[in-house]
Amino acid sequence: MLVAIDPRTGRSIREVQTADADEVDAALTAAADAQPAWNDLGFEGRGRVLRAVAAYLRENVDELAPLMTDEMGKPMKEALGEVEKAAWCAEHYADNAEEYLAPQTLESDATHSYVQHLPLGTVLGILPWNAPFWLALRFAAPALMAGNTCIMKPDPHVPGCAQAIDEVFARAGAPVGVFQSLLIETPDVADVIRDPRIQAVSFTGSDKGGSAVASIAASEIKPAVLELGGSDPSIVLADADLDTAADTITLSRIINAGQSCIAAKRIIIEDAVYDEFVEKLRERLAKLTVGDPREMSTDVGPIARDDLRQNLHRQVTETVAAGARCLLGGELPEGDGFFYPVTLLADVTNEMVAGCEETFGPIMVTMKASDSEHALALANDTEYGLAASVWTTRERGEELAARIQAGQVSVNGIVKTDPRLPSGGIKRSGYGRELGPHGIHEFVNAQQVWVGPKQG
Repeated sequence: MLVAIDPRTGRSIREVQTADADEVDAALTAAADAQPAWNDLGFEGRGRVLRAVAAYLRENVDELAPLMTDEMGKPMKEALGEVEKAAWCAEHYADNAEEYLAPQTLESDATHSYVQHLPLGTVLGILPWNAPFWLALRFAAPALMAGNTCIMKPDPHVPGCAQAIDEVFARAGAPVGVFQSLLIETPDVADVIRDPRIQAVSFTGSDKGGSAVASIAASEIKPAVLELGGSDPSIVLADADLDTAADTITLSRIINAGQSCIAAKRIIIEDAVYDEFVEKLRERLAKLTVGDPREMSTDVGPIARDDLRQNLHRQVTETVAAGARCLLGGELPEGDGFFYPVTLLADVTNEMVAGCEETFGPIMVTMKASDSEHALALANDTEYGLAASVWTTRERGEELAARIQAGQVSVNGIVKTDPRLPSGGIKRSGYGRELGPHGIHEFVNAQQVWVGPKQG
């Protein structure tokens, strides 16, 4: 049984029966059986379905967005935006997949030699709870437009969202078996990865979970894409526009109550402006409203689960005990739900818990750097490498970006995911890329074709 808990109250709001062995087998068979005909529809036919998915998402946003607010606490104003972004992703691949996967002619001794991009079969997406609609389409849109079918194993805490996404595809006219949610317990996913009807795996989640998934996929010789955790640095140098940087970094840290892999987590500030910038951050954080995620005035909703909140508080208390200053928040609130206050920790080092572990909540960590070289060294001193931002002049920012160990870097802007641009990490933040032209190439067979006769 999958149980959804409303993090606003801590009470159960939905129970969904898990799929039994026969239902899992039927889903895998349906996906495998549907794949050839789905591929035969071509880019135009598949694109019509994806555009219909986008239209249905937009037309029903007021019914879909509250599911995220109820099951994982996403503030309503962010939930509405997430549904729109999911629709954009579907449209983007419907419009661009054919160009992204166009055959590539390569010179050789053949009369004609080229690479064509063919689907693999059925792709399994193992997804987390923090962005149910966006992550579903981020995984499925490129895989589907490449001619694969998709099975999504959603996080067990958001079953209502998963069922709604199934309904979106059904209402949009997707053929049976093309996209399905598989409602199973997490331990049962290993057998699905191993099933020969699954040809590839996409996983988004923790580095611990990614390690387990990667091991199983590798043992079956199946490709995998992993988007894992991050301890993302934001480097702020003395020549930055400090007010713009403070505004953007504050937003980056508290989106989804800080429960985002690409949120700004370690704010590394040059010594000359450290005190001034920390105060700017404190002022902005103090103005944020923590409360009922159903209200449009709420900036920060609850943490998704109580175990996550308890771990967050452990990170704060251990970091303060190690010598950091707590300038805001830091106290575990009483009352219903899994709320945690917006918290600002100053003078943190990479040896402290909040400086080396991923913090998944509204905790901002500030660190002092003597200069740009020291800031760069602090930024790279982590086992993660998902994303980063740099705040300085454009020229210095681009020079530093090439030296930052991360899959994506924003210069004077917020780190975000965009269907047009590839996203992914290095080190313990994973491998492979999603989105953009790179994302759709992850789950295709880049088949080389040599056509004779041989040329002299």
